[in-house]
Amino acid sequence: MQRNRQPEILDSLTPEDPAARHNRRDLRLINGLLGSTGWFARTLAHRLRPGELALELGAGTGELGGALAARGLAWDGLDLWPRPPGWPAGRAWHQADLRTFGDYGRYDAVAGNFILHQFSDAELADLGRRLARGPRLLVFSEPVRRRALQLVCRFLLPALGANYVSRHDAHVSIAGGFLGEELPALLRLDPAAWTWRCHTTGLGAYRMVAWRNPAASGRRP
Repeated sequence: MQRNRQPEILDSLTPEDPAARHNRRDLRLINGLLGSTGWFARTLAHRLRPGELALELGAGTGELGGALAARGLAWDGLDLWPRPPGWPAGRAWHQADLRTFGDYGRYDAVAGNFILHQFSDAELADLGRRLARGPRLLVFSEPVRRRALQLVCRFLLPALGANYVSRHDAHVSIAGGFLGEELPALLRLDPAAWTWRCHTTGLGAYRMVAWRNPAASGRRP
C-alpha cells in the first residue's frame, strides 16, 4: 500500500462547526482506545529532563497538552486553530503553520499526535531540516498504513457513533500513515546525529521516538 496523502474534511471546518465538535469527541474516544496520553506521558517521563521545554505540533483543542501539563510537563502548543479556552495558564500557544514556524530552536522536545500523516514527503523533508538544529527529542504517534485497518475502521467507527468527518478522515489518515522506519527516513534524520526507535501497536498506532546523539549535540540523550 503506497503512501497517499489526501485532504481531510476537518481542515475545511471551523472549530465551532458542529461536525468538528463531534469529530473531537470521536478523536477523544480513538485516542483513549489507543492509550495515546499514557504513551506520551511514559515516554516523556523517561526521556525529558526536569525543566526542559516541549512543543506539541497540531495541538488542536488541547486535550493532550492539558493532560501532560497537569502531570508537570512544560508543554507549549502550535496549531492553525486559535488557543483553546482550556489551554494551561502560563503555557505558550503559537497560532502558526508548522511548515513555516521559525522558533523550533527554543524547544528541547517536539511532539505530535496524529499530525505528520497530513503532510507530503517533501513537506516532511523540509520539517526535518527545520528540526535538525533545534530539539534533541522527537516523539510522534501516527496511523499505521494498512488496508486492514481501513476496513476495521469502516465497520467499527459507525458502531461507535462516529460522524461522517471522522469516518472519512480516518480512511485518508491511514492512507497517509507510516510503516517500518519510514517516518525518520522521510524527515531525513541523519543516523550519525540521531538514534530512533519505531514500533506499531495492535490497534493501529505507529510510534517514533528519536533522540539526538551526544556526539552530535553535546548533550546526554
